[in-house]
Amino acid sequence: DLLLPGMDASPEGPPPAGALELVRRPPPAPQGLRQVLGARLRRRWDCSPRGALALLQALLPAVRWLPRYRPREDLAGDIMSGLVIGIILVPQAIAYSLLAGLQPVHSLYTSFFANLIYFLMGTSRHVSVGIFSLLCLMVGQVVDRELLLAGFDPTQDGLGPGDNSSVHNTSAAAPAPGPPGCGRDCYAIRVASALTLVAGIYQVLMGVLRLGFVAAYLSQPLLDGFAMGASVTILTSQLRHLLGMWVPRHQGPGMVVSTWLSLLRRAGQANLCDVLTSAVCLTSLLAMKELSDRCRPRLKVPLPSELLVIVVATLVSHFGQLHERFGCSVAGDVPTGLPAPEVPAAGLMGRVALDAVPLALVGAAFSVSLAELFARSHGYSVRPNQELLAVGCCNVLPAFFHCFATSAALAKSLVRTAAGGRTQLSGVVSAAVVLLVLLALAPLFRALPRSVLACVVVVSLRGALRKARDVPQLWRLSPADALVWVATAATCVLVSTEAGLLAGVLLSLLSLAGRTRRPRAALLARVGDSGLYEDPAEFEGLVPEPGVQVFRFAGPLHHANKDFFLRSLYRLTGLDAGSAARLREQIPEAADGGAARGGGAARAAAGPGSTPLVPAAAGFHTVVIDCAPLLFLDAAGMATLQALHRDYGALGISLLLAGCSASVRGALRRGGVLGAGPGGAPEEGQLFHSVHSAVRAARARQGGRAPADAAH
Repeated sequence: DLLLPGMDASPEGPPPAGALELVRRPPPAPQGLRQVLGARLRRRWDCSPRGALALLQALLPAVRWLPRYRPREDLAGDIMSGLVIGIILVPQAIAYSLLAGLQPVHSLYTSFFANLIYFLMGTSRHVSVGIFSLLCLMVGQVVDRELLLAGFDPTQDGLGPGDNSSVHNTSAAAPAPGPPGCGRDCYAIRVASALTLVAGIYQVLMGVLRLGFVAAYLSQPLLDGFAMGASVTILTSQLRHLLGMWVPRHQGPGMVVSTWLSLLRRAGQANLCDVLTSAVCLTSLLAMKELSDRCRPRLKVPLPSELLVIVVATLVSHFGQLHERFGCSVAGDVPTGLPAPEVPAAGLMGRVALDAVPLALVGAAFSVSLAELFARSHGYSVRPNQELLAVGCCNVLPAFFHCFATSAALAKSLVRTAAGGRTQLSGVVSAAVVLLVLLALAPLFRALPRSVLACVVVVSLRGALRKARDVPQLWRLSPADALVWVATAATCVLVSTEAGLLAGVLLSLLSLAGRTRRPRAALLARVGDSGLYEDPAEFEGLVPEPGVQVFRFAGPLHHANKDFFLRSLYRLTGLDAGSAARLREQIPEAADGGAARGGGAARAAAGPGSTPLVPAAAGFHTVVIDCAPLLFLDAAGMATLQALHRDYGALGISLLLAGCSASVRGALRRGGVLGAGPGGAPEEGQLFHSVHSAVRAARARQGGRAPADAAH
């Protein structure tokens, strides 16, 4: 037997000789708020040289792992994976500029700075940080709105060869709306930089305030549904480039539906050259992606399909003069060099502060979840709060260099792992490839057709669109999660991406609350002669304990489910203790004559033909609540247990608690639940280590009180 002195005291006598004794430690003395905060500050902000080094290593993890880098084991894989990612990153970055409504060079700036910063601050060894299609879409929607408000035309992407209104050359621009001396592209990147800076500040604050756990509330079905809905929105936004036609950029709810209607009305205006180019490039990219997937076990590195298609398409466009002869839209001039730093406009930061909230949440959620995913699969750990700091700095610092929002990207992270990447040194190699393009190779992309860039974007959506096939299996596993997936995706498509994210978060929280509001409740019975108790609805041959009702509530007890807790307990035990206790107070002679001895006074008080509130015989003398599944109690839950103690005590029924965790025991002590009720027993007589020990104590007490009842 396992006995708990001070908890299982009963008239059965002292524990037998040789019994194992479990002695509980006394609880630590409670500390005040000042002492707790002081201890944490001293621990985190130690001013000694050792403390300063620890703080530096915490903020810049590369300082810790770089001196222990193993060149023989890791260098070859890091260089190879960095080259592969750089080769893939350049065409994708240029293509994703279409989503953000910015010039291609800004995507290259973003990729360069983000890889360097995450190399210093990231805790994941395999995550690749850079341009992410969902964030580009969200940035592009804000940029389009602000361009419209400033009087610009968002449909002019500023990617044509003759466009000189960029941030790099505004002297020749004609008088235009917006700030003086700043054309369409200049204003667009100002908006994007301000939005990125605010989103990065939010992420840094989340890391400083240790809110890394918030990302866990964005469940995987929510993120998958959001990715699906946003992918449909991205696909819709690229159709005008694939077809080479002009359509207005719609804003607000129903943007996807409005865009499709505009495309259908202008279908006859499609550019035949762009349509043929898109068809050939889409077929080639999909075929090479499929071949790469099937031959992945035999390929050391993935096929650079995007780079091959872009190189061939650029050569064909240049020598075939597709822009001059057929009006094919091309990327235009891509300037070389790195930009001078510029502080984002404070006025724009205030206007986009609200738009930065979903941007920061989505970037943080995907980055933290991907970092934890790769850490689990490769056997190491990451720090979510440091990941938030790293991703936030990847947005804050580059925002001063004409960059826009970035985060971890799943596709490139998978490619980095497949190519043999071991550490974040691979990101430095990728940044070097991007820097080479910025310094020397950028002008070579001048004749690149924009329809090809749209093809690269559309093909990159394959993974997100394929997730729709997982919905039937998700429905079989969890209908609530499937509902979150479908609702999030549908709201993204039919309303907006921000509304889809909000709807997904609300549905996830409601689903979580619903699961705790009505947990399973059951009366338990004994498994043979053992000390185990289970639900007779699940197992056969269980033996109910005479005179003792063992109640299990498989969830926490809080304000939202306290009524369900009481209804379940009263229904299963057949006794409404609250009503019966109040009736006993009102009609004491009915209670004395009816409840204890089965008299008819209680029935008479209830009225002819009605069910008596105080039954003729309760049929039990003790209620044992199995508190093992009881994760926590709030104030309403403690008040509920306190009222139960009082009501059962008024009816002469004992209420015992079994298997309480340390946190629940502490809550019961603080709430004054122990010893509650008339003549309440001390803590030793109410808390028990197990259900069986509580049942034994109940039998012993009843036997000492009334032998005839105990024999029964």
